[in-house]
Amino acid sequence: MMETDRIILRPWHESDAETLFKWASDPDVGTRAGWPPHKSVEESLEIIRTLFNNDTTWAIVLKESGEAIGAMGYGPSCDCDLPAREGEPLIGYWVGKPYWSQGICTEALKLMIEHIKETTDIKSLISGHFIDNPASGHVMEKCGFTATGETCIDPTQYQGANRPIRVLRLILIP
Repeated sequence: MMETDRIILRPWHESDAETLFKWASDPDVGTRAGWPPHKSVEESLEIIRTLFNNDTTWAIVLKESGEAIGAMGYGPSCDCDLPAREGEPLIGYWVGKPYWSQGICTEALKLMIEHIKETTDIKSLISGHFIDNPASGHVMEKCGFTATGETCIDPTQYQGANRPIRVLRLILIP
């Protein structure tokens, strides 16, 4: 578990399924990140049991309410067109729409980056954002990521076939 004054990053629990569904069923949330809206609490539970069931994916929890409001994580680069270096993990994050533009993703990403620096020998991180979601790029830039100058289209992502992706990288160990 990691925390700041405002948030906690902790593992997902099966008991979070209804809350995950509440945020992940919003069509504006997943579409910006490249995944389809969840269709049921059961689907959200399955995501918790599979995709979120690892040591590098966390629920973003508001300390004030104790509620999971989004996800933060890193892992092997996906089977997409991002130009990842060997051993370079892909980072990803999202929060529910009521929490957009409050600095929560930036706070969570900074917290995760510090965790990575303290507990791993990872040399760099890669990510990208759809060009039509510049707020995600601003989060990465505030955390030290820089644009690589590369853009790609990832048809494997939900609605990604015609949506350019801006690629960013963070060097942790030069």
